[in-house]
Amino acid sequence: MSIFEQGLARSPVNHIALSPLSFIERTAAIYPHYPAVVHGSIRRNWAETYARCRRLASALAGRGIKKGDTVAAMLPNIPAMLEAHFGVPMIGAVLNTLNVRLDAEAIAFMLQHGEAKALITDREFHEVIRAAVGMLGRPILVIDVDDPEYGEGEAVSELDYEAFLTEGDPEFAWQWPDDEWQAISLNYTSGTTGNPKGVVYHHRGAYLNALGNQMTWSMGMQPVYLWTLPMFHCNGWCYPWTVTALAGVHVFLRRVDPQKILNLIRDEQVTHLCGAPIVLNALVNMPQEAKAAIDHPVHAMVAGAAPPAKVIGAVEEMGIKVTHVYGLTEVYGPVTVCAWHGEWDELSLDERARIKARQGVRYPTLEGVMVGDPKTLEPVPRDGETIGEIFMRGNTVMKGYLKNPTATKEAFHGGWFHTGDLAVCHPDGYVEIKDRLKDIIISGGENISTIEVEGVLYRHPDVLEAAVVARPDEKWGETPCAFITLKAGHAASQQDIVQFCREHLAAFKVPKTVVFTALPKTSTGKIQKYVLRDMAKAL
Repeated sequence: MSIFEQGLARSPVNHIALSPLSFIERTAAIYPHYPAVVHGSIRRNWAETYARCRRLASALAGRGIKKGDTVAAMLPNIPAMLEAHFGVPMIGAVLNTLNVRLDAEAIAFMLQHGEAKALITDREFHEVIRAAVGMLGRPILVIDVDDPEYGEGEAVSELDYEAFLTEGDPEFAWQWPDDEWQAISLNYTSGTTGNPKGVVYHHRGAYLNALGNQMTWSMGMQPVYLWTLPMFHCNGWCYPWTVTALAGVHVFLRRVDPQKILNLIRDEQVTHLCGAPIVLNALVNMPQEAKAAIDHPVHAMVAGAAPPAKVIGAVEEMGIKVTHVYGLTEVYGPVTVCAWHGEWDELSLDERARIKARQGVRYPTLEGVMVGDPKTLEPVPRDGETIGEIFMRGNTVMKGYLKNPTATKEAFHGGWFHTGDLAVCHPDGYVEIKDRLKDIIISGGENISTIEVEGVLYRHPDVLEAAVVARPDEKWGETPCAFITLKAGHAASQQDIVQFCREHLAAFKVPKTVVFTALPKTSTGKIQKYVLRDMAKAL
């Protein structure tokens, strides 16, 4: 021990586990009468919201839920979901937010695999939940939420959520985690092949990524945040905790509706929202008079596949400033950002949009991002051309996959988390995704980025949505197959699309097949390419 360390012991005075639970305690103490929740006619301040979270924690404890137990939530974006993000971990329990688009079999698997002891569910999903609970073959505490903004569906339990809260103490002395490594939530991957994997988050990672959101986006105090992003997805990218830390307003939206989004932006003076590119695309294609609702600064954070430059440009023309981020379920949501440089403001709109399509650099709260060779784990040259896999490490990487040590070991091989995303690294260190490892098209030995082809397709004036996948080909091995949804009232032909691509792409990258159809999507707005690949094979 050095002379500087003698007598400097860690103690409760100078060390405490990091937890996002501290955010609501602080906000309720400092800004008790500031608005916290907007949901239709419901308006609550931070004192009321904190009391409800403590009631939920107390009521769950009174029903025998304890530290380490899993509490599942099958909820849309409503106040009960925010309350679950605090009330459940307040007793050391683990919150498992369920994808509301899944079928009964998938939900039953998650409830069983995660060993859920309780389930908070909205009436909209009564059929799926009733069937899923029936498959469990064991008792589970089901708490029924009757959202006044929905007013349909059926109860799946006699235990009403509001009545349940009255069982709890609004002054409940909740538990600070003993260890910041303690699990705070369980999130299942989409499971496009086989059973989904359960990703376990800890209090430390949730705390840090919540702060990283604020540092990255410079949200400031009292933001007005619109819930266009599903709160079940990566715990809403940790924004339930971020917005609360900033004493902001949570404006809830049960389902994405472009007209409602624009109305809420105007009526509630929304400052921030998040979502997949599909959300921005929906706003871009609204009538001009509807877009006029945006008369104040609005910031949109978008993730998923890189938004086509045309979409980013069109959104910014509406008055919405776009910040592009990238992440995965395994890293608490977004962890890289296309950090902006002031000199880029002088570029043309199209040039700015192209830069913003990059996934960028790491959050201040993530310790490492590398584009490297998947086999050697050596960094690729920073030339903007050499493709490698994105690797990450740091405090906002998951604890691991629940009950799946083999998958965890594979994901962490070599001391890095393997994302499975292929990218290049530009000379300035900015990362740009070229494709998922499983999505890259290899045609005649040449790699084709589906994202590059999609970016060109989105520039066609008739194209609303586009996705490109590989189609088996006897001569070339694989060729690009484009699935396209046209804008209403537009009628481009396959020949029109192919000719347009020839004008903007190398010949081998031009789609050999074009299919006009509605694109299958996940509940978070991501296009289901595995479905399209199956369709392409059947053509």
